[in-house]
Amino acid sequence: MPILGLGLHVIVAILCAVHVWRTNQERSWLFVLFFFPLFGSIIYALAVIAPEMSRSRGGRRVVRSVRHSLDPGRELREAQAGFEHSATIANRIRLADALQGAGRHADAIAAYGEALQGVHRDDPDIQVKLARAQLDSGDAPAARALLEALIARQPDFKSPAGHLIYARALAACDERAKAREEFDALIGHFAGIEARVRYVGILESWGEQPAARALVEDSMRHIKHMPAGSRRLNDEWIRQLKHAATRLATPA
Repeated sequence: MPILGLGLHVIVAILCAVHVWRTNQERSWLFVLFFFPLFGSIIYALAVIAPEMSRSRGGRRVVRSVRHSLDPGRELREAQAGFEHSATIANRIRLADALQGAGRHADAIAAYGEALQGVHRDDPDIQVKLARAQLDSGDAPAARALLEALIARQPDFKSPAGHLIYARALAACDERAKAREEFDALIGHFAGIEARVRYVGILESWGEQPAARALVEDSMRHIKHMPAGSRRLNDEWIRQLKHAATRLATPA
């Protein structure tokens, strides 16, 4: 076992050394890595790799995911502390986002509503977030009405997230024809596969298993052509798509 452990330490050190070489880090790191393979790799990961990850979109997502797994309430605590320290609009929105992420949709709705004041009363991005909280709280008609009013006031505003929320709200209101139209438009333009996976679930709830199965098959082909980075960003939706593929594999 000690030999195996030492081998793993050396392998990790080699991987870190490859990172040093490819990213043009100081060559002194190679000395640290190979003279102290275990502690050197840990120090390098903390000093170089972790900050590098935090600057990339995918890296930030990984860091957030790990932090959430280790301490699910951390973001909400920090958002509450930030807002108590300084009640700015930015901090209020961060708090609303954290409440939404924690599943406290009613509190999130109240916080977003409070953010829609003064010069921000017509802010379309805040309204989209409010509509999402309303939809997730079970109030699809309110989300639909809010987004339709936003579209009427600001017809040039484009929001893929808002478009998806609107399509989901229509489906929840049993406006099937309109929901189909919105989802058909979304699938061709929405980045990622969330829209596809949500539509699969909606088609299943309507009892349209053949249509859901066809969309799953098309989506499985679609993800094969996605760049690796995009697949990583969509890993949870890809898992859900694979579960749907299993569910729908055999016609009912």
